[in-house]
Amino acid sequence: MKTIGVIGLGIIGSAWAHRYSVAGQLVGTWNRSPKPAAPAWKASAVEVAAAADIIQIVVADPAAVESVLKAIIPALGPGKHVVQSSTIDPANSARFQALVKATGARYIECPFTGSKPAAEEGKTIFFMGGESTDIEAVLPVLKLISEVQFAIGTGEQASAIKLAMNMNLAVQMESLCESLMFARKAGIPDQTYFEVLAKNAGYSPLAKMKELKLRAGNFDPQFSVKHMHKDMRLAAGTAGCADYPLLEAARERLKLAEARGMGDADYCVLIRLLQEAD
Repeated sequence: MKTIGVIGLGIIGSAWAHRYSVAGQLVGTWNRSPKPAAPAWKASAVEVAAAADIIQIVVADPAAVESVLKAIIPALGPGKHVVQSSTIDPANSARFQALVKATGARYIECPFTGSKPAAEEGKTIFFMGGESTDIEAVLPVLKLISEVQFAIGTGEQASAIKLAMNMNLAVQMESLCESLMFARKAGIPDQTYFEVLAKNAGYSPLAKMKELKLRAGNFDPQFSVKHMHKDMRLAAGTAGCADYPLLEAARERLKLAEARGMGDADYCVLIRLLQEAD
């Protein structure tokens, strides 16, 4: 099995690195903010790329991905596989693929769904884009941290479906928060609301996942406002998507939450905007 290095040790990257380490496949980690206690820590991103067969990148945005790629290019070449798991847009996916392939290395666009609990339990779901032989080469390692791996098509298509999934989640979250607040104002207990919702056609895994957080007012991040807001900006900036009304509404709510200091909180904190408006 190929060795792997993880660049980006946020909530998700740290969980993945731990699972790779336990499996004995991790040979390097690096993060822009130093985390020397991380397993297989290296002093630089290029050292991770030099040590690993597979370099998995999970950072904040396209600018951060580009910074990492430029740093590791000296260590790339035939036999290396870059697995790009940050959420980016299709145009940047195509650009980064060209940058990596020019070195002789292989590039797989590999965004994911599943927040902190899924990452810790090895239940991440990947949307993979690239040449089938490249995907097959990295699958045995990625299966150490994931439950399902979808082969979507091109890298651009993989990045697009990730943004499509997050658009759906952002809109669902605002709807769930508004629905819950509507019921609360009618004097309906949260327990009753969620018991009824569970038998309704509108029930979803998102509602199940966020029920306890919403009832307790626990906004510890599983997926932060700032990252969801970034994803909605990328989606809105994709060609042909500027006039999607629900996307624009969700983006404005996330923008407002971030402006009010909630950027690091879980995006279910959107309910606080409604509470503050009362």
